[in-house]
Amino acid sequence: MTTETDAGALRKRVRGWMMFDFASQPYNTLLLTFIFGPYFATVVGDPVAAQSMWGFAIGFAGLAIALLAPVLGALADASGRHLGWIWFFSGLYILGAAALWWAVPDADGVTLILVAFCLGLIGMEFATIFTNAMLPTLGPRDEIGRISGSGWALGYVGGVIALVIMLLLFAENASGVTLLGQPPLFGLDPETREGTRFVGPFTAIWYAVFMIPFFLWVRPVRRAAVEGIPLGRALRALGDTLRRLPETPGFTAYLGASMLYRDALNGLYTFGGIYAVGVLGWSVIDVGVFGILAAVTGAIFAWIGGRLDRARGPKPVITGCVLALLVATVAVVTVSPTSVMGLPVAEGSSLPTIAFYVIGAVIGAAGGSLQASSRTMLVRQANPDRITEGFGLYALAGKATAFLAPFLIGWVTLASGSQQLGILPIAGLFIGGLILLLWVKPEGEAAWSARPSSV
Repeated sequence: MTTETDAGALRKRVRGWMMFDFASQPYNTLLLTFIFGPYFATVVGDPVAAQSMWGFAIGFAGLAIALLAPVLGALADASGRHLGWIWFFSGLYILGAAALWWAVPDADGVTLILVAFCLGLIGMEFATIFTNAMLPTLGPRDEIGRISGSGWALGYVGGVIALVIMLLLFAENASGVTLLGQPPLFGLDPETREGTRFVGPFTAIWYAVFMIPFFLWVRPVRRAAVEGIPLGRALRALGDTLRRLPETPGFTAYLGASMLYRDALNGLYTFGGIYAVGVLGWSVIDVGVFGILAAVTGAIFAWIGGRLDRARGPKPVITGCVLALLVATVAVVTVSPTSVMGLPVAEGSSLPTIAFYVIGAVIGAAGGSLQASSRTMLVRQANPDRITEGFGLYALAGKATAFLAPFLIGWVTLASGSQQLGILPIAGLFIGGLILLLWVKPEGEAAWSARPSSV
C-alpha cells in the first residue's frame, strides 16, 4: 500500500525530474537555435560558409553521440549509477556553454569555438539520455505520457523565460542596444558583442542553478550493489539486445522512424535561425522574437499533447505532428523577401516575415508534442529491464543520421549556393519517418518478455 509519505516523495521526485527539462532547454533555445547559432554567422562573416561549417560541426558531434550512447546506456543499466553520469555530463554542458564567451566577432579561432559548442552539446545530450531513462519510475504506464508532456512544456517555459531575459537585457542589435532600446546590462561592450556573447555563460549559470532541485529531489532507485565498472556485462547485454532486434520489428521500426523524423526536426531547429538571417536578413533580436513565439506554442502543445497521449496513446500524436512538420518544411522553402508560397510580393512587404512567424509557430507546436510523445513511445517499445540501454539506442537512432542531415544541408547549400535549396533534405527525412511509423505497434513489443535474457 502506498502511504501518504510515499506519494509525497513521488510527487517531489516527479517535480525534480521535470526541472531537468527546465534547466537544460536553454542550450537548445539560446545556443543551438535562436541566439548563438545566428550570431555564429557574424563570427564567420559569410552566412553560406557559416551554415556549412555549423552543419559539419554538429554532424561530427552527432556521430560521437551515436557511437557512445548505446554503450554508456548499457553500462548505466548494469551499474545502476545514473546520477553519477548526469553529474559528469552536466559538467561538460556547463564548460562548453561558458566557453562561448570567447566567440568574438571575426574570430580567428572558429574551430575552438565550434569544439566548445559541441562539447556542451554532447554533455546536454548524454545528460538527457540518463534523465529520460528515469521516466518509467515516475508513475504508472498510463500516466507517463502526461508526465513527459508536462516536463517538456516546463522545458519550453524555461526556454522562453531565458530567451526573454537575453533579448531584453543582453543581446544587442546592429545599433548596440537590446530589445528595450538600452545597452547590454553590466556594462557589457556592444562593439565586441559582449551582450550577445554572454549567452554562453548565462546558459551555463541557468543550468547550474535550476538543476539544484533535480539533484536534491531525484534519488536513485535502490538496486543491488555492483562492484567496479561492469563494462563486459554491459557490452554483452547490449549485444543481446541488438541480436534480438529482428524479433521485435515494431521496436526496430520505431528506432528507424524516430531516427529520421527527429533528425529532420533538429535540422529545422538548428538551421531555422541561420536561414532567417541569411534569406530574410533578420537580426539576432528578430530571430529571438521568432523563438519566443515558437517556444510558447511548443509549451502549450507539449502540454496538450501529453493529455492526448494519455487518452489516445503516443502513436497518433507522433503521426499528426510529423505530418504538420512536413508541411511546414515545404512552406519554409517558399518564403523569401520577394515571394511567399510561390507568389510574388512587393518590395519591403511584411508578408514574408509574417509567413515565417506562422511557420515557426507550427514548427514549435508540432515539435513540442512530437518530442514529448516520442520518449513515452520509447518507454512502451523498449525492454523494461534495460530502459537506459533503450534510451541509448534511441539516442543512437536520433544521431545515426544526425551527422548526415547537417552534412547534406551543408553540401546542398554549398553546391547550390542557396540556403533555401539547402533545407530540402529535411522534407525527405520526414517522409521516411512517416513510412516507417506504419510498422510501429502502438502498445509496444510482447517479445521482450517472451524469453529470459541471456545475460
